[in-house]
Amino acid sequence: MAAGDREAELTAYCGDCLRYASHVPDLARDLRNELVKVKFKNYASVKSEQVKEFEHCEAFLQVLDATAKLKCHTPCRSGGDGCLESCEIKECVLAKSFEGCWECGELESCNKFEFLKPFSRDAPRENAKKIKEHGLDKWATHRSKFYAWL
Repeated sequence: MAAGDREAELTAYCGDCLRYASHVPDLARDLRNELVKVKFKNYASVKSEQVKEFEHCEAFLQVLDATAKLKCHTPCRSGGDGCLESCEIKECVLAKSFEGCWECGELESCNKFEFLKPFSRDAPRENAKKIKEHGLDKWATHRSKFYAWL
């Protein structure tokens, strides 16, 4: 797949997505599996006398489990699950037979981006505007990072 094609599939934020682009879910799965294999809960139970934080071992394993389940194998535009739930943005784009939000005349006023704001402020909408301005094959060099903390 050519770089431009890849960027087109990753619009407008999959390239930064922790679920899709990082190794975090895989590392969490591997760490949890290793901890189970060596029966770390037993170790933590005994060691918690000296290391108080080990009292939270079960909660830590639950966080690792939840993090491992975040793994996304397929970008939204290629049929992936995006945010682990139905996505108004994706549903709207499909219903209107658009390539993406950048084709919509309601982009500036659309409220479907609101659920992303805690993560990204307004980056997805800004990226859609950049796609509209620069085209799918050239927008990525102008894009805003998805996560507000990047």
